[in-house]
Amino acid sequence: MSTKLSGTYFARPSDLQKKWLLIDAKDQVLGSLSAQVAKILRGKHKCSYTPHMDCGDNIVIINAEKIKLTGKKLEQKVYYRHTGHPGGIKESKVDDMLSGKYPERVIKLAVERMLPKESPLARKQFKNLYVYAGENHPHAAQQPELVNPVKR
Repeated sequence: MSTKLSGTYFARPSDLQKKWLLIDAKDQVLGSLSAQVAKILRGKHKCSYTPHMDCGDNIVIINAEKIKLTGKKLEQKVYYRHTGHPGGIKESKVDDMLSGKYPERVIKLAVERMLPKESPLARKQFKNLYVYAGENHPHAAQQPELVNPVKR
């Protein structure tokens, strides 16, 4: 009597191969782009995806200041943060953030909120994301491969 055991594949750290990807955010929709980036950061686009390991790729996003938002989100969408003091709630509109000093924060916030919440693995995966407002980035030595996200 022979029994066939079919086990679930779990990748080992020695099996993982991280690539560097370059994404141009010019004229991309924020939600679609950040959903794709979150999927790549987690490694769900690979057949060797393992939920408890960081098997995603490193992503460099350029032209973050030229991202597009659909509908009236540019004027109406508001991000809130709290200073920790009583009455210390602060708000920032997306329009002000994109035209301000750090336009890359809009993409970082969108991607961070699409990753799993409050876990060390999510923090580790989020560190593999590099967002820059303009064309230039300091990751030329890694030779990132240009990826064109799906336009919707």
